[in-house]
Amino acid sequence: MIARTHDVAAATLLLAVVLAQPLESVTLATAVTALIANQIGGIAPDLDQPTAPFWRNLPIGGIFGKVIGRSLGGHRFLSHSLIGLVIFGFLTHLLLEFLHPIIPRVDIDLVWWAFMIGMVSHLIMDSFTKEGVPWLLPIPIKFGFPPVRHLRITTGKKAEHFIILPLLLCAAIWLFSSNYAEINLFIDQFRR
Repeated sequence: MIARTHDVAAATLLLAVVLAQPLESVTLATAVTALIANQIGGIAPDLDQPTAPFWRNLPIGGIFGKVIGRSLGGHRFLSHSLIGLVIFGFLTHLLLEFLHPIIPRVDIDLVWWAFMIGMVSHLIMDSFTKEGVPWLLPIPIKFGFPPVRHLRITTGKKAEHFIILPLLLCAAIWLFSSNYAEINLFIDQFRR
């Protein structure tokens, strides 16, 4: 999937989780930081790809991208597995614990969960592509949905642009509009 699809998928899944498990009270700093963490989590598995948008936006990102990509075993290897999910989750939690004294009004547990929701959405979305995802590394089998590879989509092609992305946007709009009262109450806490 392309970065835009991963961004929308991460935000949509975060919205669905927040609506299923409503948050009672959150600071604005936590909400903004969690949304940013969610979007970073949505692209984090692609840090194994030197040409990923994340690396392209850094001055010497290409060099770092190649080093990181090789250390993660190449594209769609370690960072696209359950083991990678655990490793990224652990490292992110350590980073948040380190940063917590600097950002004391931010609930780092919620930020961590938002990051992890973004990562999970990335792996789920990549499971719909022809390449699939090696969910169970070190078992070298790439899983995909549907199981028949021929029925899966090709990254960046018309099916993604004109079916998958619009469906994700429709899901996000439906979630937002059908839960408008709850979302409005959540936003009201920041106006006080």
